[in-house]
Amino acid sequence: MAHFPRAAALLFAVPLLVSCSTSSPQGVQHLTVQIEETLPFDATSFTQGLELGPDGTLYVGTGMEGSSRVYRTTLDGRELASQDLEPEFFGEGITLVRDALWQLTWQNNTAIKRNAETLEEISRTTFDGEGWGLCSRPDAGEVIFSDGTSELRRMDPDTLAERERFVVTLDGTPVDGLNELECVGDDIYANIFTTTDIVRIDAATGKVEAVIDASLVPNNATPDPNHVLNGIAHIDGNEFYITGKRWPDMYRVTFVPDLSRG
Repeated sequence: MAHFPRAAALLFAVPLLVSCSTSSPQGVQHLTVQIEETLPFDATSFTQGLELGPDGTLYVGTGMEGSSRVYRTTLDGRELASQDLEPEFFGEGITLVRDALWQLTWQNNTAIKRNAETLEEISRTTFDGEGWGLCSRPDAGEVIFSDGTSELRRMDPDTLAERERFVVTLDGTPVDGLNELECVGDDIYANIFTTTDIVRIDAATGKVEAVIDASLVPNNATPDPNHVLNGIAHIDGNEFYITGKRWPDMYRVTFVPDLSRG
């Protein structure tokens, strides 16, 4: 999502929504992050979207008016393609759909469809409200879209036309601040804006199945309230890459039980 002033209230409200006892009546799991590897990352990237391509290259969508772009890079930082957005656009989430990549903008009501290899623009479409995160569910034939609220939208993967919306809940309470997304099978992983929490959501019901505490992951970005955890990309099995806005590092991690919660 965008910069900090837009959601100052969430900084205090959201952690209350995702902090519950280990004996949740719905059986919500409490996990933490185990770092398997630390990789270099572009510290100038105000990361809004992160995706791993089938060829092992990394796609990064960045924000801020005047400096938003999307680029494709090797894991060791060799840039393969890059496209800038118009100066008035604030880039947001990205996702791959076959040989194309969708990129959202924050408050410009515009989504851009790009060639997945060159990142050159193919077409544009519009949507209502704000754009935050995107992830693709190829087996379900849909793209999931977040707008910073507790709602997620099901979208057509080819046109990004909206099909329906559903509310994400934790023990019956709506979870606000759903931001960068990653779809893995029947699950949706979502960064919670301004926090170090990631939630795993049942894509069919919208219920949170797990809360992942990523607070132990080092944030080595320059001190700034904007430089929060944001970016999750599935690798394989239980392995993911995670990073943040203007973070100089990206981490290969697994999600494991949080033993500190008893």
